[in-house]
Amino acid sequence: MTTARRSRVHQHRIAETVAGELRGRILASGYDYALPTQDQLVKEFGVSYPSVREALRILETEGLVTVRRGNVGGAEVHRPDQSSAAYHLGLALQGDRVSLGDLAAGLRMLEPLCAAECARREDRAEAVVPVLRANVEECAALVDDGVAFTQTAREFHDLLVAFTPNATVRNVVGSLVALWSAQEETWAEALTRRGEYPTRDEAMTAVRTHRRIVDDIAAGRAGEAERIACAHLTATQSLLLERFDDGIVNAASPAARHAIQSGPRARH
Repeated sequence: MTTARRSRVHQHRIAETVAGELRGRILASGYDYALPTQDQLVKEFGVSYPSVREALRILETEGLVTVRRGNVGGAEVHRPDQSSAAYHLGLALQGDRVSLGDLAAGLRMLEPLCAAECARREDRAEAVVPVLRANVEECAALVDDGVAFTQTAREFHDLLVAFTPNATVRNVVGSLVALWSAQEETWAEALTRRGEYPTRDEAMTAVRTHRRIVDDIAAGRAGEAERIACAHLTATQSLLLERFDDGIVNAASPAARHAIQSGPRARH
């Protein structure tokens, strides 16, 4: 190995060490955490500027920081969330050439469990049902606006997941929902441009089904909430899949990435 190559390998190992330390700080910190400046990092770790810059590039590729160049440069910290998880999961599914139908089937297996878990919450009357009902009424007011209706109707599904008590289920299913929602919003825009968006009656059918799911959750009927949620997913997914080829999951396109990163507005 040449001297230059040994030097590059050594610098990369140092950068990985620095990146590992900073990664741990970001994941353990609150949402207001800010990275030290490059000057401070050089002094703290006793390393070179190139090693610090490479460490920041490593974190940037992981989506944990955004490095701003120029006179107002610096590193903005991003804590991982469902949108970042959805994006990387989407890339993995796209790389494995997983079909949209397969993604839809996965959601049908997992998302209805969230409706059931919402119905099992002891505090559902105070914490869950009022928020879900407000979303349903907002949807009802938007049935004549295809894209806006789709976004708000998808938030109903985001909320079912967000109110699921188990954090692991919430994050795993939330990533799948975010990935599907991004595709569905892209479809809605395309269908609206082509004048083929589902009719007002179809939109009202979705609103009525959402109301029924909320009623079952309010009454604590977990099994019925899960059953209706599964049937509803099957119907809405078929409505879209029949209008498009059952292609491959796409997370890499600019439109899909923007939709994923914009993420659900609903938060637990």
